[in-house]
Amino acid sequence: MAAELHVELVAADRSVWSGEATLVVARTTSGDIGVMPGHQPLLGVLESGPVTIRTSDGGTVVAAVHGGFLSFADNKLSLLAEIAELADEIDAQRAERALERAKSGEDDAAERRADVRLRAVAVR
Repeated sequence: MAAELHVELVAADRSVWSGEATLVVARTTSGDIGVMPGHQPLLGVLESGPVTIRTSDGGTVVAAVHGGFLSFADNKLSLLAEIAELADEIDAQRAERALERAKSGEDDAAERRADVRLRAVAVR
């Protein structure tokens, strides 16, 4: 069994992160899943939520992901997201304002996106 797996996190408009990792945790329609080197092949549908990547150098990368798919085979994990942004790219104050606007406008989808962005910032 290999000690690391290769991860590609890609959004519809760009490559978000690529590298070696020891663990990736993501939210799927079946619940949260952790993928480590040597995991059984899988295909899943991503739910909106933070994705946490434990890099092979001991660091942590967190991204807010909104929909998409994940696929794991041959020690390669591909996360293909509709929208994804690294926690370091998120302006927490702006996300808080967006959450308040979404709540007052009763826009469930916008509220969910803003909430995920804030959770990703909190994890980093």
